[in-house]
Amino acid sequence: MKIVIQRVSKASVTIEYEKVASIDHGLLILLGIVTEDTQEDITWLTNKIANIRIFEDEQAVMNKSLLDTNGDVIVVSQFTLQASTKKGNRPSYIKAARPEVAIPLYQAFNKTLETVLSKPIQTGVFGADMQVELLNDGPVTIIIDSKNKE
Repeated sequence: MKIVIQRVSKASVTIEYEKVASIDHGLLILLGIVTEDTQEDITWLTNKIANIRIFEDEQAVMNKSLLDTNGDVIVVSQFTLQASTKKGNRPSYIKAARPEVAIPLYQAFNKTLETVLSKPIQTGVFGADMQVELLNDGPVTIIIDSKNKE
């Protein structure tokens, strides 16, 4: 699994002119899933998301986590995160998991993150054409790959 975390002042997801998710202070998470992903990837990533210290403390130092700030979350599935640009100019999405694999993993990721955070999260709609709007705070944008635990 690969995620892009963006610390936001606000974010929303709109589908066919209807806003389906909206948050203020928190994280917008873009999630790309591959066929080899498992519950182990989900557990590792959701714990990382909850505890990564990317929110400012009283001294304006990034020293607080999502758990510390009680921030909100929107998770958006995004198969294009698994794009390969190795050959040619057209990205290949062969690594991205097919819906029959990705949807259960996406749902498990969201449920696990809600459990870790002890609060509901918001989501986009898997496979939908979504318009994602955000005000990146900082900006703070971090990419994490569960297959490359650095």
